[in-house]
Amino acid sequence: MIPRPYYLHLLTTYRDIPLVKILAGIRRCGKSTLLELLREGLIKDGIPADHIIHLRYTSEDFDDGMTDKEMYRGIKETMTGEGRYYLLLDEVQEVSGWEKAVNSLLENADADIYVTGSNSKLMSSEISTYLSGRYLTIPVFTLSFAEYLSFKNFDSRNPRELLSDYLRMGGFPIVALGSFDERAAYQIVEGIYHSVITGDITRRHHITNFDLFNRVVKYVIENVGKTFSANAIVKFLKSEGRALSVESVYNYLEWLEKAFVIYRCQRYDLQGKSVLKTQEKFYLGDSSLKYCIMGFNPKSVAAMLENIVYFELRRKGYEVYIGKNETKEIDFVAVRRDERIYVQVCRSLPEESDREVANLLEIRDHYPKYVVTLDELAAGNINGVRIVHLADFLLSKDY
Repeated sequence: MIPRPYYLHLLTTYRDIPLVKILAGIRRCGKSTLLELLREGLIKDGIPADHIIHLRYTSEDFDDGMTDKEMYRGIKETMTGEGRYYLLLDEVQEVSGWEKAVNSLLENADADIYVTGSNSKLMSSEISTYLSGRYLTIPVFTLSFAEYLSFKNFDSRNPRELLSDYLRMGGFPIVALGSFDERAAYQIVEGIYHSVITGDITRRHHITNFDLFNRVVKYVIENVGKTFSANAIVKFLKSEGRALSVESVYNYLEWLEKAFVIYRCQRYDLQGKSVLKTQEKFYLGDSSLKYCIMGFNPKSVAAMLENIVYFELRRKGYEVYIGKNETKEIDFVAVRRDERIYVQVCRSLPEESDREVANLLEIRDHYPKYVVTLDELAAGNINGVRIVHLADFLLSKDY
């Protein structure tokens, strides 16, 4: 197993704090492996192996389902010794009422609890009801570029050459660990995608018109990084002779979000200093999700650069918004406590540099401003705006 230091540092930081640690992210992004790495770390730190209870809950393990009482009893019966136990509970959303069981363990046992999950059951309102103020969520994303390089340590190519593979084949760990060609990589990702769509969305929410749902998903995928509304989707479907209500579209988008297929990025008005409720953008949980469905086209890379930068900012703990500065748009306004950075993303310079830099220079504050590009010759500083190659931006520790 290859370590992911960022997440292991977080888990170590929160160890023994009396909160349930919830690792949430799309299927196959590495959550189960993180629990295994956590277990190894606990043993290395002297925790007895019999005081680490590592359980994985899958629908295949119990035909008629498992209740929260059965889950609670099963774990409590294993805790036969004295002292603190560490509970590593994988894919808990498969247990009906898991929140009640975990809450009871938190109250009635000397336990440090970690759980993972990858769909909407994990994020239900029941968490707030039973674990209010007693949990924290750790979003788990697919591999960052820095992590991707560590997974590819057997590859002799330099980071910028490997960046091309990262852009095309994404950051699912199972793909990064292998030496797959494009076709094989997309087949693997397509399998992950269909397991999410079928298992976590259509079956759970009893979607009967799968073709219509799938068309909405493809519309979102085709329009990654573009602003659109539920009404726009309804009008588009109507032009194709299909009928769907705005309410249904909202539901579909919400279910895709809760399965971590898409992430919503809201707009922020830099003048009014407020978050706007309209014209959001959506980004895909991994860029390969687009290519496995739509096929890879070099012309589509420009649109996906924003996707990659968005998640890099999220991984670094920023809240990320689209910036609205009067009539101008800033690709990203990233806020972390009292820090802020502005980022414009473009494929190449210099033809786009004037517009990108001008938009940033119109912001009248002294927070750092970046233009991130794939242009190999681009680097430097224009009136305080830093021009940075994508590879350098993704590997930087300066922000």
